[in-house]
Amino acid sequence: MRTLVGQRITGIALGHEDVVDHDQLRHDPVLALLADKSRPRRKGCAVLAGKATLNRLENGRSAAAPRRYHKITADTEALANLLVDRFMDRPGKPPSRVVLDIDPTDVEMHGAQEGRRWHGYYGHHCCLPLYVVCGRHTLGVALRTGNAGPLEGAVAELERIVSRIRARWPDTEFVVRADAGYAKDPLMSWCEARGVHYVFGLPKNKRLVEAIGWDLADAEAECEAKGRPARRYVDFKYATRKSWSKKRRVVGKAEWLPGKANPRFVVTSLPRSTVRARALYERIYCGRGRMENVIKEQQLDLFGERLSASAMAANQLRLLLSALAGTLTEQLRQALHNTRLARATAATLRAQLLKIGARVLVSVRRVKVGGPMATAEHFHFEPLWATPPGGLDTQVKSWYDSSCSLHSTPWISPSHHEPSQSAEHPYHRLPRTDRERQGVWGTPLPTRLFVDSGTVGGSLERYPRSACGQGRQALPGCARCRSD
Repeated sequence: MRTLVGQRITGIALGHEDVVDHDQLRHDPVLALLADKSRPRRKGCAVLAGKATLNRLENGRSAAAPRRYHKITADTEALANLLVDRFMDRPGKPPSRVVLDIDPTDVEMHGAQEGRRWHGYYGHHCCLPLYVVCGRHTLGVALRTGNAGPLEGAVAELERIVSRIRARWPDTEFVVRADAGYAKDPLMSWCEARGVHYVFGLPKNKRLVEAIGWDLADAEAECEAKGRPARRYVDFKYATRKSWSKKRRVVGKAEWLPGKANPRFVVTSLPRSTVRARALYERIYCGRGRMENVIKEQQLDLFGERLSASAMAANQLRLLLSALAGTLTEQLRQALHNTRLARATAATLRAQLLKIGARVLVSVRRVKVGGPMATAEHFHFEPLWATPPGGLDTQVKSWYDSSCSLHSTPWISPSHHEPSQSAEHPYHRLPRTDRERQGVWGTPLPTRLFVDSGTVGGSLERYPRSACGQGRQALPGCARCRSD
């Protein structure tokens, strides 16, 4: 089961949205390595699963309607909690504040798919997945019918995520951001009862516009005098006539553009002593727009819109697998934190780092992978030498010299070598020049990347042709090699 799930998630991250592709991919030794499986269970079979097996994984039986040939049941709650757990596995101290962005999106549906409803705003039959995001991390995704209201499922998702994070980070403060569709009393009352701050957009009306009337007039006069947009920020208390249970803090943006007014409003539980009106709107609320890029990546690059199953449970599982592929992509971005690809999209990472040609040699004991020396992004493999923030389950350690010929920089397994822990020891850093390389390790040798067939996790290690008494390259300062 672990191999099946790993194969499907890795396939999505690599750009294979359909299980049909796995009829050919099941023979790929590198994908088998990433899925943590090196040999088939039966003689004459492929290492990985084909499309039929993966289809049974995604369309597993449910307790409500068990089927004879679908004996796999997905625990979607455990998969959803895994997204939160991977987010909290980040290194370092817990953050003082976690900002949760919540927003729905549409996925067009066809035929007799479960949950398919007409939506007047989007203009087609669709379902409405609800995303909860923190930065570039997807913490929750819930599939809803096409006629679902904004709050449907929102409180349950926030309750699950906040409770799970607070169990490990009890001192962390929470802020929920959303657009005007979520400025409803049930959600705001839940946030106030749970000690969670919120910043929600607020639909404008006559009473709100009148409350900032004087400031809007001043902005109009400034705009006409200077010929450019002018704005003011107003802080006041407000409550609806019937739907709200009490008055709440509202920040109004009195903005006048050339030729028209542009008033905007947000409602928040953050006190004035904590954040001023301008900073609240411009720095906190406007930052919500970054969530749109995460949803865009989920739908376009990680195929979160490929919900073609007839049952909502199967489509919910596909959404979670897509979100887990996004978590895998985010780990790769963290490993590249010192490069220009640290903020790249999943499609860019796939095109420039993952979907490149390589020579793969499979033997009884190992899988050797030789990377291309002419790729334009070869220098991005160098940061993978260091342990990245957040870590990677599989670290490919390779690099290229300035003459574009592939050379070896021996990375010695700690199980064989016990180098000094001094910061000056060459084990702890990369040589930067040809002279330094030859002074530390001698003449560069062709790279061999290989994996022992029994290695758990698929760790890639480097070995040059020459070796010491144990069959591996000696490292200066190694206690067991006695080479110093």
